[in-house]
Amino acid sequence: MMRLAIRTLRFRKGGFIATFVAVVFGTAIVMACGGLMETGIRSNVAPERFAAAPIVVSGPQSHKPAGADEDLDAFPLTEVAGVPADLLTKIRAVEGVTGVIGDRSFPAPIVTPSGPVVAEGHNWASVALAPYQLMSGRAPGVGEVVSAGAKVGSKVSVLVHGVPQSFTVSGTATGPAGHTFFSERDATRLAPKADRYAAIGVLVAPGTDLDAVGERIEALGDLTVRTGIDRGLAEHPGTGIQRTALISIAGSFGGIAVMTMMFVVASTLALSAQHREREFALLRGIGTTPGQVRRMILGEGMLVALPAVAFGILPGMLLGRFLFDQLAEHGVASPLITFYQGLIPFAAGAGGAVLAVIGAALIAARKSAKIKPVQALMESSLQRKWFSWVRLIAGLLFLGGGMALLIVTATVMVGPLAGATAGPSVLCWAIGVALLGPFWTKLALALWRWPVQLLSRVNGRLAIRNVSVRSVAMSAAVMPVMLAVGISTANLYMQTTQVDASAKAFTRDLNADIVLTSTVGMAPQLVEQVRSVPGVAGASAYVRSTGVIDEPQGAPLDDDGAPLIGIDAQGPNGTAPVRLTAGSLSGLTGSTVALPEYIAQKINRGVGSTITMTLGDGTSETLRVVAIFAAERGYESIVLPSALVTAHTTDGLIRQILVRTTPGAQVTPALTKLAATHPGVQVADREALVSANAEDQKTQAWVNYMLVGMLIAYTAVSVVNTLVSTTLRRRREFALQRLTGSTRNQVLRMLTAESTLITLSGITLGTLVALASLLPYASKVANSLPTGPLWIYLLIITAATTLTFTSTLLPAALTLRHSPTQPTHAD
Repeated sequence: MMRLAIRTLRFRKGGFIATFVAVVFGTAIVMACGGLMETGIRSNVAPERFAAAPIVVSGPQSHKPAGADEDLDAFPLTEVAGVPADLLTKIRAVEGVTGVIGDRSFPAPIVTPSGPVVAEGHNWASVALAPYQLMSGRAPGVGEVVSAGAKVGSKVSVLVHGVPQSFTVSGTATGPAGHTFFSERDATRLAPKADRYAAIGVLVAPGTDLDAVGERIEALGDLTVRTGIDRGLAEHPGTGIQRTALISIAGSFGGIAVMTMMFVVASTLALSAQHREREFALLRGIGTTPGQVRRMILGEGMLVALPAVAFGILPGMLLGRFLFDQLAEHGVASPLITFYQGLIPFAAGAGGAVLAVIGAALIAARKSAKIKPVQALMESSLQRKWFSWVRLIAGLLFLGGGMALLIVTATVMVGPLAGATAGPSVLCWAIGVALLGPFWTKLALALWRWPVQLLSRVNGRLAIRNVSVRSVAMSAAVMPVMLAVGISTANLYMQTTQVDASAKAFTRDLNADIVLTSTVGMAPQLVEQVRSVPGVAGASAYVRSTGVIDEPQGAPLDDDGAPLIGIDAQGPNGTAPVRLTAGSLSGLTGSTVALPEYIAQKINRGVGSTITMTLGDGTSETLRVVAIFAAERGYESIVLPSALVTAHTTDGLIRQILVRTTPGAQVTPALTKLAATHPGVQVADREALVSANAEDQKTQAWVNYMLVGMLIAYTAVSVVNTLVSTTLRRRREFALQRLTGSTRNQVLRMLTAESTLITLSGITLGTLVALASLLPYASKVANSLPTGPLWIYLLIITAATTLTFTSTLLPAALTLRHSPTQPTHAD
């Protein structure tokens, strides 16, 4: 049978090419997602400044509240915790350690005539940990620095907490750019936390067991010990946080991509087998056994799948690299980590594609092998029968899954978290509808048949009779259109709804009219200077971080903890973006906190009570509640004094100041003049603050647009494959119509009416699939209907219409160029 399969392959080019293309693209997409997953799991960053230290010790990178459930994952610490300086002596005393060097890291922007240049400062002792060499001059003393690209003896101005300070260049060094070295005394003074090192490099004798030494060091306290290539994570701590985002994106999108790929590949191969039922019937009629038919179909599938998998390797590698570069460029993934795409992503892509082909081949072979020859000949001409218990049960299971996810989205999920269930529900609805496609296609055709017939008259009536008799075959053309429209509409409008809801939640209580911003930090005294400007009603520092409520337990938190906002104490006319329901922000100083109503209710705390929180750098603080405020569900942030939040961030800098003006006052010129005296400070309106707040949402939206666009392109391949294959299969029908008197243009007009019915039915079903996910999602995220530009939907249906008409009319026009009496091979 394999010999027969190979010999007949050249007569079945259309069907096999369709399957080949689907497998190639499916393999490439799954390989690319697998590469992103492997890269995120490894998160390897080559060490630079710590290259000379075989062991690097840093502070804790996560926190789990005491008494929390074992199933609860630890919350990531978004700020650098650091290592207590008094541990330096204890680590030096550990068996196997020959030396320890503490590294102090802090922002040290260099002031230039064109503006501040971002740079990082370190203590001179840490130069021994990195490949730096003193090229000229000497080590820095108090008031001196060693820097690359500066002349020995010259002066450089360094921003220290937003205030320029002058240092003399004592020497120049080679090594990684962007680093300036200070004396130990100056570095201790300039570092945000004088009692902590950012990291400690540990030196050992050659041949020492690093794992054993690391275990002894970890026993000293809550420390993170890294060796090998993992040392780079201590040098670039933000990479660890981006690692979680990369794994999450690769996992969620990869799962959807695998399901979509398997569905598209299986449906394409099943359609190809369906078009050959007459051939299988003839084989059965001449004595071929069911087992031989099964082996032939499975063999043909493998003959196509294996070369297609091989062809998909290179596109998968290129696509994976492209996706990673785009994620890194937009700040989702760290550009410092090494991209990996090894055997596991290849196995996932190849295995998924081959399993889809095997599954589809076995399903197609089961029907073709069991059906009686005479019945098969009848089915091959009209294809009326589609029902099977397996198909019905599978379709109902997927529809039930979509309904279950809809209920969970509408009743359990809150705010942006609703996307975790609404996203997968789209695929469940789409696959459930596709498995019961002939049923849904008949309903959609019943809706649109009369308008189409009214507008297209004779050609419309002929098209309607065709699709009515061939409704099973037409469902194979309608379902890919439904899949493309449903997936793209749901996912794109989820993003637009989320971005819009986030912006509204932030601006609803935003009292600031102007914002001062700086990428290099601002002097704390600038806040008081802004308040003294005539026309300014109030001003406050604005700092963001994350934290975890430890006591009492039961606070509703995201996987990344609770967002923290740091502001200054203020009265009712302040800039705080909150609506107070109890207490006052005038006492927001020291160790105090203002809680959202929902969180306060969940932990049973009110004004005057206390809570215990772990801040972004792992520091535990007992805080007194001074105010309760209303907040949109899913968008709650905990408000603390700006000085407290700033002291527990990595750089200890203020980067934004919110300003509220008196009615009618024009303070922008005065604030611009004031900002000019502080390097790197700029003045912007409230829209800049709104845009900055929504930056994360916009980045996430862009990522989803890119990934969803890739899926849409893949489903578009399925649309083209299905429609071209279905149209080419009808060459005998077209020839018969020509022989009975129909002209070429009449046949094309009939196909135009059919394409209209297919397009309208696919768009209708796809829109209903999208709404089944969008409506509950929007009700939880925005308490409204889905929001977003109408042109997105118009673009989707225009693309679906163009693909449908092109994939139907173009091959039909090419077929009709030949004489109706010319022999053809049915595909």
